[in-house]
Amino acid sequence: MKRIQIHPRSPQNRYVKIAAEVLSSGGLVIYPTDSVYGLGCGLFDKKAIARIYQIKGNDKRKLLSFICPDLKEIAAYAYVPNPAYKIMRHLLPGPYTFILTATRQVPRILLENRKTVGIRVPDNPICQALLAEFGSPIISTSVCLHDQAYLSDPDEIAETFANTADLFLDAGPGGLVPSTIVDLTGQEPVLVRQGKGPLR
Repeated sequence: MKRIQIHPRSPQNRYVKIAAEVLSSGGLVIYPTDSVYGLGCGLFDKKAIARIYQIKGNDKRKLLSFICPDLKEIAAYAYVPNPAYKIMRHLLPGPYTFILTATRQVPRILLENRKTVGIRVPDNPICQALLAEFGSPIISTSVCLHDQAYLSDPDEIAETFANTADLFLDAGPGGLVPSTIVDLTGQEPVLVRQGKGPLR
């Protein structure tokens, strides 16, 4: 795995381009978010998604989320009723994962016995730069193995994923608190996991 030290607030464009090229060629990239480090690939790359499932223990019942640049793009991949839109507009961008009903645009490999997806709009300049350069949503699953603790130390991440990921965008120590998960598929929002993002 290649490891690149990237500036956390002003990511160097040449490094962002390298990461986008890795994603375009079917690779897996570890990148910082506004919560914990994420492991990702292109949303429409079935082989790369299968690799992530393998790394995470092959449990396709577990929801794999993906990141989008803004609310506007979310509408292509999920049905967003007005009440959900108001909540999301208030909280995004930020450390939240919203569970929504998927549209047909979402690859079937992500919908194992379910009709919902988890979508994020992170408040992180590296995520935003990578999404802009890649031009498509990116899978975002937390950097941990199976049900182990989240990894935040860059050296530990590099050692753990040395033989499974292709590129590590190292922006220094990461967070240990994951995103807050909110289910917006019903009449009322349901808090699935309290994480970094407060529900205000």
